[in-house]
Amino acid sequence: MITGAGRGLGIDLARAALKVGHLVVATGRNPEQIRSALGDHQDLLTIKLDVTRPEDAQAAVEATLERFGRLDVLVNNAGNFYAGFFEELSPEQVRSQIETLLFGPMNVARAALPAMRRQRSGLLITLSSTAGISGGVFCTAYAAAKFGLEGWMESLTPEVAPFGIRTMLVEPGFFRTELLTETSTTYAQPHIDDYAEKTQETITAWNGMNGQQGGDPAKLAHAIVQLAAQDEPPFRFAAGADAVKVFEQKARDLLAQANAHRALSSNLDHDPQTSAPQ
Repeated sequence: MITGAGRGLGIDLARAALKVGHLVVATGRNPEQIRSALGDHQDLLTIKLDVTRPEDAQAAVEATLERFGRLDVLVNNAGNFYAGFFEELSPEQVRSQIETLLFGPMNVARAALPAMRRQRSGLLITLSSTAGISGGVFCTAYAAAKFGLEGWMESLTPEVAPFGIRTMLVEPGFFRTELLTETSTTYAQPHIDDYAEKTQETITAWNGMNGQQGGDPAKLAHAIVQLAAQDEPPFRFAAGADAVKVFEQKARDLLAQANAHRALSSNLDHDPQTSAPQ
């Protein structure tokens, strides 16, 4: 079952899974768009699903079980992007970003997990981002949501492991998807002069990058399907050479920060209690 299967990586994921013989449930807010992209296939079920609506998630899982009898893999892929400096993003935009990228996957997982527990098996794949490993300028809302995904999945994993349910976080770098297009990206409305120059520079750079990203989403989709078939899929998968570099730099940074004030950090326990005077 794949969310956000109407465009971008979601289409490639559905195609890759169908190609190797999986039964696929492709979901999205526009089922006609999904059917147009994937065509008719006897192993394909197309369902309307807005991940921000828990009732949609529940209905999609029920339809999946009615059609195929079980749910083995859930791929939380649906997403969007609110870009801009934190002060210029409205509270509504930040909440909307977290609603889609964090609470959305939670809604679908909450609907899917009971079936997986009954089966005593399942795999929950969540598309995070290198922005969930290392934050950056213009990505405050997006990184907040993706960092939330990382913490949620790290905590959920040991909760569901006793029931044979595994998890996998995928952290892509820059892939040639639709994330930077106007259909997926909403920019903050500039209104603070101090940020104006950097805002224009960033938007210009990203517009120039769109369609030129190094990562091939079809290859990423194939890799995810391949990893999902393993008995022990990785908990984290750095997707792309740029993602590997982000992982390595973050590890170096954390170690350096741990060492920078090691003595002070390690000397914050309560002092041993001394005997009270007689």
